[in-house]
Amino acid sequence: MKNKLIKIGAMVASAVIMATSIPTVATAAESNYSYIYDYWGDVQEMPDAYNVCRVFTSIDLGLDKLLKNPSGMYVHDNMIYICDTGNDRIVICERTDADSIEVVKTVERIKGDVDTKTFSGPTDIAVSDDGNIFIADKGNARILKVDSDFKYILEFGKPDDTAISADLVFQPNKIVIDTAERVYCIANNINRGLCKYEADGTFSGFVGATKVTYDFQQYLIKKFASQEQLAQMESFVPTEYDNIYMDKEGFIYTVTDAGTEEDLKSGDADAVRKLNLLGSDILVRNGEWPIYGDLYMGGGGGFAGPSLFTDVTVLDNDIYVCLDKNRGRCFGYDDQGNMVFIFGGNGNMDGYFRQPAALEHMGNDLIVLDSLDCSITLFTPTEFGSLVYTAMEKFDEGEYEASGEAWETVMKLDGNYTLAYIGIGRSLLRQKQYEEAMDYFDLKYDADNYSKAFQQYRKKWVEKNIAIIVIVILAVFLIPLGIGKIRSIKREIDKEEFFNR
Repeated sequence: MKNKLIKIGAMVASAVIMATSIPTVATAAESNYSYIYDYWGDVQEMPDAYNVCRVFTSIDLGLDKLLKNPSGMYVHDNMIYICDTGNDRIVICERTDADSIEVVKTVERIKGDVDTKTFSGPTDIAVSDDGNIFIADKGNARILKVDSDFKYILEFGKPDDTAISADLVFQPNKIVIDTAERVYCIANNINRGLCKYEADGTFSGFVGATKVTYDFQQYLIKKFASQEQLAQMESFVPTEYDNIYMDKEGFIYTVTDAGTEEDLKSGDADAVRKLNLLGSDILVRNGEWPIYGDLYMGGGGGFAGPSLFTDVTVLDNDIYVCLDKNRGRCFGYDDQGNMVFIFGGNGNMDGYFRQPAALEHMGNDLIVLDSLDCSITLFTPTEFGSLVYTAMEKFDEGEYEASGEAWETVMKLDGNYTLAYIGIGRSLLRQKQYEEAMDYFDLKYDADNYSKAFQQYRKKWVEKNIAIIVIVILAVFLIPLGIGKIRSIKREIDKEEFFNR
């Protein structure tokens, strides 16, 4: 009860401070289905960061053979490549206008000197800067490399590694390529990390295996179990990744849906990771909340448990967006791990999904592929979303005053948006307005940035008042000495006068 009263009191105090300090702020009147979590972990409505521009079905795209269980998608310039898994083909589309996507061609066979010319359940695709196309041809146990005309170049097969069973069937599921056309692959039933191939097709090892998680009780049981019992128990092994994305700087983002609610909350499992060249996770997690989607994992509408991230994409401004296949939502985070927006849901309406399978971006626009609805949904930023991106981009470009002005406009649209307060504070901090920055950080309980601003404010105050400080320090030491000296002289005089009587 006491904690509850403290929490209510703090919220009331915060509201009073914001009302008196920033009178121009107004709460957005309209909001569709977007929300975010506040400092207390409560759901906070927010203006939509994205609007549905248009939903494209097979009929809208003019396909004679309807899409069937599409599971992979890749965007290159204004082209959209779709793995039509159920129809064993690749569908290539072009975005010809802001709200128009047209099919350029469909490909069911590859050209050139290769034994198997057809696809079998392709699940992912990637395109290099040179125009070469890489396809995870899962049913044929290979990763294909073809040119822009789908002429065969080479293929990547099962990793040549003693750690992999000879009986294992190679099933490449998701792929990315770097600028040198090295291939990184997620393969089913291989939990040692990403399979890495050189440009010439040579397998060069595994990268970025996930942390091993285990239950301590099971660990103790295994210590004393017999060989027969051990054979029936589940081994403690790294989990497999679910999807993968490489950003413009060559860092690899991975997502996994294998973490349990307990593992995610305790930090034993990571739903999102950012891998460097050494395979180490360097994702920044400075946000108020862990990066695993919805904070509340209870049941509702038939969907229970944690968010299950099935794909991730990274915008050029370092905002990364994760796609939740459990509740059909998109979660946006900035490069510090702060939650930027949440939108979406399960359903048949525009902007909702039945079985989201893939997520890509084209500029700041988002494209979601639904494998059950067999459609792609094009999202474009709203005024609010564009302002948030502008504020972040201006800050990264060193235009701190412009960034602060953009954040102020964001705050006028949503007076409760946490990142606006923090953004203004950071802009003021960079402009050396430390005391004002502290006020904004204090309003949203940003202790880390408040400490940085206070440290600089204290340093500036000391430099400004150094003369007074020195005088006071000298006075503190010299005045008592002087008084003591005067008293000593006075005692000597009094003593001399006493003996001279």
